[in-house]
Amino acid sequence: MEDVIDGVTNLNITDSHKKNRIQVSNTKKPLFFYVNLAKRYMQQHNEVELSALGMAIATVVTIAEILKNNGLAVEKKIMTSTVDMKDESRGRPVQKAKIEILLGKTENFDELMAAAAEEREAAGNGEEQS
Repeated sequence: MEDVIDGVTNLNITDSHKKNRIQVSNTKKPLFFYVNLAKRYMQQHNEVELSALGMAIATVVTIAEILKNNGLAVEKKIMTSTVDMKDESRGRPVQKAKIEILLGKTENFDELMAAAAEEREAAGNGEEQS
C-alpha cells in the first residue's frame, strides 16, 4: 500500500482540474498498482478517469474490468480518439489511439472496501498469533 501512497503523492498531474485522472503506462508500473490507485482515487473523488495511449489501452481496459467485476466501479463514460505525436526515432508525426474511461463508485463501494480492509487486518492478526 506504501507504493500506492507514493504514487498518489508523486503523480504528475497534467491538468489541474483533473485531479482524478490516472495516465496509465504498460511499462512503468505493475497492473495492480493502477487498480489500487484507482480504488484510492474513487474513495477521494467518487470517480476516476483512466487514460492511456497506444499499447497501454489494453491495460486500462483490464483495470476497468477488474474494478467492475469486483463490484467496485460502474462505467460512466468511454471516449476514444487519436492523438498526433512525434515519433522519437524518426522525428515524423504519427497518430496514436487514445482511450479515456470514466468510472464511478458503485452503491456498495464503501462496504466492499471496508470488508476488504477487515479481511487484511484479520489476515495480519492471524499471522502474528502463529
